[in-house]
Amino acid sequence: MSASLTVKICGLSTPATLEAALDAGADMVGFVFFPPSPRHIDIPRARELAGITGSRALKVALSVDADDAYLDEVVAALAPDILQLHGRETPARVAAIHARYGLPVMKALGVSAEADFASLAAYEAVADRILFDAKPPRDATRPGGNGHAFDWSLLGSRAFQRPWMLSGGLNCESVATAVAATRPPGIDVSSGVESSPGVKDPALIEAFMARARAAQAGLGSAPKTA
Repeated sequence: MSASLTVKICGLSTPATLEAALDAGADMVGFVFFPPSPRHIDIPRARELAGITGSRALKVALSVDADDAYLDEVVAALAPDILQLHGRETPARVAAIHARYGLPVMKALGVSAEADFASLAAYEAVADRILFDAKPPRDATRPGGNGHAFDWSLLGSRAFQRPWMLSGGLNCESVATAVAATRPPGIDVSSGVESSPGVKDPALIEAFMARARAAQAGLGSAPKTA
């Protein structure tokens, strides 16, 4: 796996598209456990996809305000390497999940304005990784995967205490600009490699990975961590 730019393909739901992401060299593969999402997978499918992934990439289980009973099922089926919390989980809830499962936790924070960073320090104190995503529209039915970007200049020269990832509106056309503008340690794409909501396109996955790696090579220096 790349030591300088971690690339995550999220919302994978079929063996064929998972194989495409793995063959293209994704560092992380994400699986969504949230029924309102078109990318949601059930527990039997999670077991199947976990078997395909093996140790070829880190498995990320994305949930939204899930209770312990559901997370128990997810962890048993997928054996994830990372738990991604994409809801309104409080810092206390993040800490509790970390303690219960003994797994690294990535907390997603929706961003649309400077004020959205007010809670960052509290989450950095308990999460292992932070994912900055565009804050969803008011009428959205899910907190992520909406294909919107936020103003990357909000990241500015901000110092980060944890590894972080950039998400929201990334696709084959925008990824090079995003990497050059923000120098992120990691990037996360979902809807940007789909032919329709929830339907991943292997050709787009391959193209995105190629352009992400080319953008990484063009940086000429390490990504911004602090």
